[in-house]
Amino acid sequence: MERFVDINCDIGEGFGIHRPGFDEEIMSHISSASIACGFHAGDPVHMRQTVGLAEAANLAIGAHPGLPDLMGFGRREMMISPDEARDYVIYQIGALQAFTRTKKLQHVKPHGALYNMGSRCEALARAVAEGVREADPDLILVGMAGSAWLTVGRELGLRVAVEAFADRSVNPDGTLVPRSLPGAVITDVDEAVSRVLRIVTEGKVRAVDGVDLEMRADTICVHGDTPGAADLSRVLRRQVEAAGLTVAPMGTFCR
Repeated sequence: MERFVDINCDIGEGFGIHRPGFDEEIMSHISSASIACGFHAGDPVHMRQTVGLAEAANLAIGAHPGLPDLMGFGRREMMISPDEARDYVIYQIGALQAFTRTKKLQHVKPHGALYNMGSRCEALARAVAEGVREADPDLILVGMAGSAWLTVGRELGLRVAVEAFADRSVNPDGTLVPRSLPGAVITDVDEAVSRVLRIVTEGKVRAVDGVDLEMRADTICVHGDTPGAADLSRVLRRQVEAAGLTVAPMGTFCR
């Protein structure tokens, strides 16, 4: 039986004169693009340019909405109400969607602090998922295995995609190690690829305490701002395909 996995990358995370990373180079090795929508990063010019590049590369496009925190790159937690979270997400989905040729997106993947907050707070995750459904009920909601994102997404009738990270360490409970701690970001390409291969072939990942956890994934994330992201995405795709999996946009196999 053919096995599928998606490789997504958070891109388009520049604004103004700041142009990050190697988005165009990364695009040739991924299947889905999660594009910043102007709150944690991105602006109208960057959004149009990034969508154009993604469409030219035949990538599936998703919204990567975050908290309204350009100064902190959306990685600082904020006190927001569920209603605010819902409306922030609707606003960002609509903004990105308007730049696409088809006026349709494949998925929504919350960014940074919003992603982490929603993983553990069901009320917040539900509000965001309601926003996703209101914007377009055909959208896929992306979240980590075992997180509130997947629970509320399914309850609301959304398709969901289980996400794992190529370049991030995990705690014994399966959550991401905070970026403020040593070893949270994995920059060694061989180590990152080895971890992903275990996830997609064995359904396991090693936590920071050395214990193996059960972890499956529909989509693997490479962060566009991780050092060496272009090399990581290139080697990762090659090795995943060599392991017998087909790399394809999550929308083609997530039901």
